[in-house]
Amino acid sequence: MHFPRLSSMACTAAAAATAVACMLPLTAQAQAWPAKTIRFVVPFSSGGANDLLARAAAEGAAKVLEQSVIIENRPGAGGSLGAELVARSAPDGYTFLISAAGVISNSMIKKSLPFKDEDLVPVVMIGLAPSVVVVPKSAPYDNLRDFVEASKKGAGFNFATAGTGSTPHFVAEMLNVKYGARLQPIPYKSGSESTTAVLGGQVEGTSEASIIALPHIRGDGKFKALATTWTQRISAYPQLSTAVEQGFPELQIAHWAGLHAPRGTPADILNKLAAAVDKAMREPATVAKLKGMGIEPIGGTRAEFVKFVDAERKRLGEIVKAAQMQEK
Repeated sequence: MHFPRLSSMACTAAAAATAVACMLPLTAQAQAWPAKTIRFVVPFSSGGANDLLARAAAEGAAKVLEQSVIIENRPGAGGSLGAELVARSAPDGYTFLISAAGVISNSMIKKSLPFKDEDLVPVVMIGLAPSVVVVPKSAPYDNLRDFVEASKKGAGFNFATAGTGSTPHFVAEMLNVKYGARLQPIPYKSGSESTTAVLGGQVEGTSEASIIALPHIRGDGKFKALATTWTQRISAYPQLSTAVEQGFPELQIAHWAGLHAPRGTPADILNKLAAAVDKAMREPATVAKLKGMGIEPIGGTRAEFVKFVDAERKRLGEIVKAAQMQEK
C-alpha cells in the first residue's frame, strides 16, 4: 500500500542526485579555470604600446592565476585580423584579444568587417600610453594653440597618422572638427613611419604614443612636445601640459589597451581574469616599470571597462561622422 509513495520519494531523490551529479563537472570546470595556457592575441606588431601593455598584463596575470599566459602577435588591417581571430575562437576562456581604440572605431570606419562588435565583449582595461602632439625641434611653435592657429593659415598642415582610424587620425580630426584646425591626415603604415616623417620634415607634425615620443623628446631631442592629449599629465614627463589645460577640453584620447573575449565566455571566467589583471596593474614593480616608459597602468573592474568602451564608442562615433572618416 505504501510502495508508490516510497517509490516516488526514491525517484525524486534519484533525480536530485542526478541533477547534482550533472552540475558537478560544470562547477569543477569553472573552478579549475585556468587549467591550461591562456593566449593573449595582440593585433599589432611587437614593440608598440599595445604589445608592451599586453606583455605586462600577461606576466602579472600569470602570477596571480598561477598559469602561463602567452602573447601571439597577429598584426594587419588596423587590428581587424587579430580581432577576427579572437571573435571566431571558442569562448572557453583561453583566447583573449588585447584590444585598442580600433576595436571600437573599425566598424564605424571600414566598409565591412568579418565579425560584429557584439562578437567581442569587454573584460578589463590594462593601461594606456598618453598621446603626445609633436613637431620637429626646429618648429616655431611652443604649444598646441600656436600650432593650431598656424595651421589655419594658407594650405594648412600635413599631419602624419598610423592609418585610417588610428589615434593620431582622431587627434587631427578632433582638432579640425572641434577647434577649426586645418590638418590634413597623411596615413602611414605604422607609428614608427609617421615618426620618421616628422623627423624628416615630410609633415608638420603628428600625435604619437608616449613610449615612442618620449625618447625623441627627452632623449635625442629631435621632437618638440606641444601637449599630451590625455586627461592627466604623463607621470614620466609631468612638465608637459595637457591639451585640456591649454584650452582644448574635447581633445582627450590615448593609446589604450584592454582585454576583450569571444562572446559567450562564462562570466565567472571574465570576472576572474579581470581581477587578476587589476591586481597585476597595482603591483608596485609593474607600476614603476610601466610609468618609467611613459605608460599609465589602469586596471579596474569589468563594469568600469564596459562603461569606458560604451562612452568611447559614442564619442568617437560623433567624430567619425563629423569628419566623414568612413572608407569610401
